[in-house]
Amino acid sequence: MQKPTRPMPAGPSRRSFLTRSAAAGGMTLLGGAGIGEAMAAGDDNLPPNIPEWMQYLGEGVTAHPYGVPSAFEKDVVRRNVGWLTATEESSINFTPIQDLDGIITPNGLCFERHHGGVPVIDPERHRLMIHGLVDRPLIFTMDELMRFPSVSRIHFLECPANGGMEWKGAQMDGVQFSHGMVHCCEWTGVKLSTLLAEVGVQKAAKWLLAEGADAAAMTRSIPLAKAMDDIIVAYSQNGERIRPENGYPLRLLVPGWEGNVNIKWLRRIKLGDQPWHHREETSKYTDLMPDGKARQFTFVQEANSVITSPCPEKPMKFGKGFYEIRGIAWSGYGKIRKVDVSIDGGMNWKTAELQSPVLSRALTRFRLPLQWDGRPMLLQSRATDESGYVQPTIEALRAARGLNSIYHKNSIHTWRVKPDGEVENVQIA
Repeated sequence: MQKPTRPMPAGPSRRSFLTRSAAAGGMTLLGGAGIGEAMAAGDDNLPPNIPEWMQYLGEGVTAHPYGVPSAFEKDVVRRNVGWLTATEESSINFTPIQDLDGIITPNGLCFERHHGGVPVIDPERHRLMIHGLVDRPLIFTMDELMRFPSVSRIHFLECPANGGMEWKGAQMDGVQFSHGMVHCCEWTGVKLSTLLAEVGVQKAAKWLLAEGADAAAMTRSIPLAKAMDDIIVAYSQNGERIRPENGYPLRLLVPGWEGNVNIKWLRRIKLGDQPWHHREETSKYTDLMPDGKARQFTFVQEANSVITSPCPEKPMKFGKGFYEIRGIAWSGYGKIRKVDVSIDGGMNWKTAELQSPVLSRALTRFRLPLQWDGRPMLLQSRATDESGYVQPTIEALRAARGLNSIYHKNSIHTWRVKPDGEVENVQIA
């Protein structure tokens, strides 16, 4: 059966009005196409015509009970680097930060880092055990955990290896791969301090060991002081239950600290008087220094920022004219206080506008208007957080930490914009 069509309005009034309006205006803001130009393009769906998708009914309300993105956004997905690890079960993929707006990362686009693949866990059979230097060792079901007073907070989560492939020089052709090991979500769960009050922490306890229920039995040592401060035992992410790849049904959320201590698929917490090393804890992330020594327990993710538009995936394809430089900044020390932007490789800086809300230990959006004259640019952003910490240059970071580490590479990043608007990853001192 032929699909019904919507008739055009009677008489010439609509088309003639639009044509006269366009002529009277003389020009359009930021280079938008005029009516005559749109008609000359030869697409019957362009204004002032009625497009085909207005001429028949679309899908009903139960066509996709959970909901899916538009088919036209099929390229906005997580991606991995095939040569990075031997297997995908112990690997990472990257958030498409170049395609996102706002500060909340959709659940299906949050980067993944696994050490033994994603376990399939029945929440009815999952348990959280808290033991060690406590007065009352307890085992909690999911239902019991959800009976406790809950909190919801927005925080970023970042792998300490984010940007780590760039220590010795520019390597990754795209912001998704150079900075995409970060996401920001609203997390809901129980404060860990609430659960620790339930079991009774003994005076000798100073550290805890958190263990996940994946095949790697991922474990990390965390100071008790952080646990009593702001750690959340989370079961929801952006309003729904945590996705399997992000820790379903239960995970730790450790605001502002290395992603690897945010144990997913949480099953056990043991309290002790010192950090665990070889016997119970799997290898912790360490930073290899120039003298051969290794820093350990470098928990805080320091202030970082990157321009997400323009970038290699988002070139300046309209040529000369107005653009808005956009990006994200974040810090494990608290709120972002300001972000400065340079178009000449750091010789001159302008302060960007911060988008509200500006939250502690969360992604912060920044914007700066630009009237581009078509000349080459070296784009950089530099974040300063509320503690006074300023994002360093790559030269300063190398002087302090050498070239042997892959962790905590938070230096100022540079995009080179070429006269044709294409953008490439470079590194300048």
